Amino acid sequence: MAEALQGCPGTLLVPRSCCHAQGAARGRAQLPACRMTLTSTTSMAQAFFCLLLCIPWGSSCPPSCQCTERAGAKAVLCSSQHLQEIPKDIPRDAVLLKLDANSITSIPSNAFRHLSRLQEIDLSRNAIEHIDRAAFRGVAARLRSLDLSGNRIRSIPKEALLALRAELRLANNPWHCGCALQELLGAARLHPDSVRDITCHTAPRHELVGKPLLQVLGSGANLCSVPRRSTDVAMLLAMFGWFAMLAAYVMGYVRHNRERSRGHPRAPPGTRERAESASTAL
Repeated sequence: MAEALQGCPGTLLVPRSCCHAQGAARGRAQLPACRMTLTSTTSMAQAFFCLLLCIPWGSSCPPSCQCTERAGAKAVLCSSQHLQEIPKDIPRDAVLLKLDANSITSIPSNAFRHLSRLQEIDLSRNAIEHIDRAAFRGVAARLRSLDLSGNRIRSIPKEALLALRAELRLANNPWHCGCALQELLGAARLHPDSVRDITCHTAPRHELVGKPLLQVLGSGANLCSVPRRSTDVAMLLAMFGWFAMLAAYVMGYVRHNRERSRGHPRAPPGTRERAESASTAL
């Protein structure tokens, strides 16, 4: 806009893309300027309207990012920018979004809902710990690649990823190897290299800690059976404890009655009647 206000009196410099209908739709095209002479047929208002066509309304780039075009597709590059959250003003026509090597800690609900054209998201090497169930709502149809490697993820709600058709990278996270992770990996599309680098940081069974998940599942371990066995054992212990308390109470009650009966022997028949008659006579 500033360049457009320069030039000789009676003339106006505007980007050449504004001089053609096709160029106006390109937005911020870096092309040589063309000179528009203000005559009776080309008014100042018309020139101003032409400049408005050059402004990329609705496709502004976040301040910490760089927006470029690759093979006609918009790429938003926000790598290594010390971001702590996902930018709000990502262009709607973005196809590639790189948010790697930042300090993002969570992916909230509907974080990418307005980005229906997204095909690739790179969130690797962040500090992500929490992913909402609806984090990737709105991008499931076109998303082809999702990189979540190198974060602090221990578990992911299966609802967040099962609807995706994208190839997932989940390596180098402190995973908890439990039933939820086993069910998730059984239904999701994982990159081959990512599968080999998923290691159990914690697990219900101590002997599984530190082992690659592929090795654990390959040995025939069923992570979904561990919680059920633990629950059954806890129920049996609780029932045994309850019966033990009941038995102790009954035995104590019986013993107390026996001791009471021994300490107070029952009087022979007729004793009570003779005692009452004696007292009456007196």
